[in-house]
Amino acid sequence: MKTVDTIAEIRAALAAPRRAGRTIGLVPTMGAFHAGHLSLMRRARGRCDVVVVSLFVNPTQFNDPADLTAYPRDPDRDAALAEEIGVDYLFAPAAEEVYPPGFATTVSVGGVTEPLEGNHRGHAHFDGVTTVVSKLFNIVGPDIAFFGQKDAQQALVIRRLVRDLDMPVRVAVCPTVRESDGLALSSRNAHLSPTERTRATALSRALRAVEDAVSAGERDPAAARARAVAELRAAQIDPDYVELVSAETLAPVTRIDGEVLALIAARVGATRLIDNQLIRSPAHQDNGRP
Repeated sequence: MKTVDTIAEIRAALAAPRRAGRTIGLVPTMGAFHAGHLSLMRRARGRCDVVVVSLFVNPTQFNDPADLTAYPRDPDRDAALAEEIGVDYLFAPAAEEVYPPGFATTVSVGGVTEPLEGNHRGHAHFDGVTTVVSKLFNIVGPDIAFFGQKDAQQALVIRRLVRDLDMPVRVAVCPTVRESDGLALSSRNAHLSPTERTRATALSRALRAVEDAVSAGERDPAAARARAVAELRAAQIDPDYVELVSAETLAPVTRIDGEVLALIAARVGATRLIDNQLIRSPAHQDNGRP
């Protein structure tokens, strides 16, 4: 594996494989790798001839400067893990390389960026995401880009970005990786104390409570949501939101019929966590769709 930190260098490294028609995969990350990141890298390694992992803690998507400062960083460990997977290039630019003096362009997606995380973190959060992802796609020119389902809204936003701007890249959204007790893997989990780590498992239990309710015949989103909120509050967690929405538009559903996306955001101590689960009603499960 080769680590590069300039745009010119990564473009030069990819020029020959691109001319040869080799498939280039990109895994965009902010580092602090965990098993979820590694699963994306393995999927990229299995599907692509050349695998690029970007490691860039993007300052423009943080609405709280303290959150940016506290974001976990361990670039040496990250590089070692990526090399073990068989990544070809680790692209780790400095902020000044990505946002040089005079940088004045923002790529903004409407609609799906407004609810949920957009409402709680501000529109600038997703503007930061879509701008840096657009830059990474232009810099690397991947055939396939790999994202995790844990950031479900972000994945939907990226798909909309690619569709609306006719970007020649396929977006592969890969399943959430969880600990044995259900906690979704996140770099932010490192900030949890042992007690908070135990309490945080309530997020996955809350999603499971919604899924169990739907499996038992519940079709009222408010009633299913109440099950999730009760699970969270039993762990002394007050959520930022618990929502059941369309998996395509993020619009709230008035009845659970077919596929719905259940999403949760909550603070456990000082750490803000998100999680989600795609839920299918039994009738939808029986119609032969996977």
